[in-house]
Amino acid sequence: MKRRDTLKALSITSLGLAVNPVEAAVPAPPEPKPAIKLLPGRQKFEAERDRMLLTSEKFFTPAELQTVTLLSDIIIPADARSGSASQAGVPAFIDFMMRDQPRNQTPMRGGLRWLDRKCVSRYGNPFAKCSREQQIDLVEQIAYPGKQVPSDLTQGVAFFTMMRNFVLGGFYTSKMGIDDLGYVGNTPNKWDGVPEDVLKQYGLSYDEPKK
Repeated sequence: MKRRDTLKALSITSLGLAVNPVEAAVPAPPEPKPAIKLLPGRQKFEAERDRMLLTSEKFFTPAELQTVTLLSDIIIPADARSGSASQAGVPAFIDFMMRDQPRNQTPMRGGLRWLDRKCVSRYGNPFAKCSREQQIDLVEQIAYPGKQVPSDLTQGVAFFTMMRNFVLGGFYTSKMGIDDLGYVGNTPNKWDGVPEDVLKQYGLSYDEPKK
């Protein structure tokens, strides 16, 4: 190989070694965030907060979510009219509400821990691993806030009341819950005129006047 060819080959190799690592170190441009869609009556800062909450880290641990799901379906089980609370997406709704309303996080998490400790002391297992009969047995003791209970159950009563409110709120604002209520909202109506009995009451009618 001629000296000129050798220097040329060395130059190309050195250039490749110098350029390639630099190119590899250049970070890829960040993916653009999807445009915020403003629903009627919503302001931009509200839509931005909603997106932040929806994409933030989940509140419940897998074990907690399992217990929340079981409790939700005890409160609203499936029947011939509609599905259960979990089928309506209520556990995900409650998780979102915990992020949206942080003041409820401590009572919720404390209540779930109370439930597990009480089940372990009574039945030897946390709530999710208890039999259905054992789960219902404890729920029936804390499901009635107006009923006098032993002092060791008062925290459970407060927790279950909060849980029931979240479950009902989540279910009856879901599509399944709205269908269950039969609510149709504002819909166009067919006007057939004043009812006949009202017309008779005032001596009126829709008959055309005689010519």
